[in-house]
Amino acid sequence: MAAMAAGDEHASSEILRGLARHLNCLNEDNKSTRKRALELIKRETVDKGLSSSVLQELFSALLKPLLKCLSDPMERCRETALTMTTEFIRCVPKPEESLPYLMPCLAQRLGEKETLETAEELRLLAVEMLTLTVEVCGKHLAPYLTDMINILQRTIVDPFPDVRRESCKCTINVAKSLPEHFHMQAESLMKPLMQTIAHQHSRVRVSVVEATGAVIQHSNGKNVDDVLSHLAQRLFDDSPQVRRAVTVVVGDWLLQMKDRYSYFHKLVPLLLTCISDEIPEISCLAADLWKQVGAQWEKENEDDIKDKLDFLLTQPPFYPQGVERPGLGCRELVVRHLGRLVPAISNDITDWLVPTRVRTSQLLSLLLLHAEDHSIQHLQPLLAILYRASTDAERDVVSNSLAAAKLLGTFVPPAVFLKLLLDHVTNLSSSSHPWAPLMVLAAVLGGCSKPLLKPHLQEIANKLAQPDVCQEYQQVVYLEQLLGCVDALLCQSESDCSAVSLQLLQVLVTVQSLCPEPHLSEKALESVQCLCKVQGLDSVKDLYRQHMRQLLDWLSASVNTWSSYSPQRLQLHIIVIQSGEK
Repeated sequence: MAAMAAGDEHASSEILRGLARHLNCLNEDNKSTRKRALELIKRETVDKGLSSSVLQELFSALLKPLLKCLSDPMERCRETALTMTTEFIRCVPKPEESLPYLMPCLAQRLGEKETLETAEELRLLAVEMLTLTVEVCGKHLAPYLTDMINILQRTIVDPFPDVRRESCKCTINVAKSLPEHFHMQAESLMKPLMQTIAHQHSRVRVSVVEATGAVIQHSNGKNVDDVLSHLAQRLFDDSPQVRRAVTVVVGDWLLQMKDRYSYFHKLVPLLLTCISDEIPEISCLAADLWKQVGAQWEKENEDDIKDKLDFLLTQPPFYPQGVERPGLGCRELVVRHLGRLVPAISNDITDWLVPTRVRTSQLLSLLLLHAEDHSIQHLQPLLAILYRASTDAERDVVSNSLAAAKLLGTFVPPAVFLKLLLDHVTNLSSSSHPWAPLMVLAAVLGGCSKPLLKPHLQEIANKLAQPDVCQEYQQVVYLEQLLGCVDALLCQSESDCSAVSLQLLQVLVTVQSLCPEPHLSEKALESVQCLCKVQGLDSVKDLYRQHMRQLLDWLSASVNTWSSYSPQRLQLHIIVIQSGEK
C-alpha cells in the first residue's frame, strides 16, 4: 500500500511539473492563451483517466487556480474551469477537502445580492456542481449551510428556468443531507420558492412543488400555513405533472411530517380534492395515499378506537351501491375535523372562480361519504351550503351538490333532515331562489331508503300540497323542482305512495295548471301516469275516479273567493279535461 501511495504521489508530482507552464499561462493577459492553458490542463488531468488518488493530489494543487478562473472575463475560460472542478469533485475520494475554498467562492459568485456570473448557462453549470457537491460531501457541508442557503435564495428565482429547476433539486438534496441543521434555516427558502411556484414553465412549477415538500418536511413546521394556499392553487394547474407533484407532496406530509396531526384539517381536503382529479393516474395515486394515511392513523390510534373497530367495520344498511366504503381511519379523520372543514367549504362554494366551486362541490360529496351519519351535527350549515350550490350557474357544481345531498339522504334519518328541510320549503319569503330547498329535498329523498321513508310520506306529501308551497310561485324552475320532489317520492316509495295518492295528485294538477311551458306539463302528466302505475291502476281516469270527491271538496272550499286569476279555476280545468267522462 505504501509503495502504491508513493507511486501515486510521484505520478501526480510529474504531472504537476508538466503543468507548471500552463498554470503560469493562466495569469497572462491574452485570453486565448488562458483558454488554451485551461484546455491543456484539462486534457492532462480529468480527461486522462487517472486513478482517484492521483486526481485527489492534482485537485488539491489545482483547486485555487481553477477557482480563480471562475472570475475570468472570458466566458469560455470560466466554463472550462467549472467543468474541470465538477469532474474533480465527482472523481476524487475526498471532495470535502475542497469545501473551505469552493463554498466561499460559489457564495461570492452566486449568493450575493448582485450575481457576479452573468452567463445563464454558466450559472446552471455552477448550480449543477453545487448539487453534485451536496451529493458527494453530505454532512461535511454543515459548516457551509449559510453559504448554501444564500446561494439557493438567489438561484431559485434566477431568470433562467433551468437554473431554477436545478436549484430546487439542490434544495431537496440539502434538506435530506443535513436535516439536523437545515431546519434552522429552512424558513428563509420559503419566500423564493413561493415566488417561483407559479412560474410559466410547468417543469419549473413541478420542481418548486417538490422542493417545497422537502423544505417543509425538514423544517420546524411553522411555514405550513404560508405554503398551503399556493399548493391549493396548483390543484387547478393546467399541467397534470404539477397536480401529481402536489398529490405526492401532500400525501407525504400526511404520512411523514413530524407535526402532521396539527395540520390534518388543512391537508386532508387537499388530498381528497386530488381524488377527484380528471386524470385517472392522479386520482388513483391520491386514493392510494389516502388509504395509507387512514391505515397509519388507525394503527397509531388503535387504543382510542378499540370500541369502534367492530361496530364501525359493519357497513351501514342501504349503503350506496357500487361505492367502496372508506377505511375506518379515513372516516375517523374526516369525522374529527368536519367541524373545521364545513366553514371552509361554505366559503369556497361561492368563490368567483368556477374551477374552485367545482372542486369544492366534489370535495363536499367525498366528505359526506366519509362522515356518514356524523354529518347530522353539521346539518344546518350543510343544508345552507347545498342551497347555495344548487343554484350555481355552473352545471357541474349543481350536479355535484345534488350528489352530496343524496348522500345526506342515505346516512341521515328522515326524521332529522325533514325537520329542517320542510321548514325551509315553506319559509321562502326572503329567499332569492325559493326553489333551492325543493331541489335539495328531491335529491335527499332520492338517497333515502324505502323502509325509512315510509313513515314520513304523509308529512312530506301534506307539506308539498299546501297552497303556500305548490301555488305560491309560478316560475318554471320552481315548478320543475316541485315536480322533482313528487317524482323522487314515486321512485323511492313506489307502492307506498298509495297512502298519499291524493296529495301527490293535487300537486301534479297544480303544476299543470300553473305551468306555461308545454314540456313541463307533459312531464307532470307522465308523473300522473306513474302514480297510476305504482298503485296498479289501469288509467289516469281510474286515478281521478278514485279521488274525484276529495278533489272537488278541495276546490269548493275556496270557490267563493275565486277570480279570473285564481289558480283553482285552472286546476278545475285540468281535472275536468283529464278525468274524462264518468
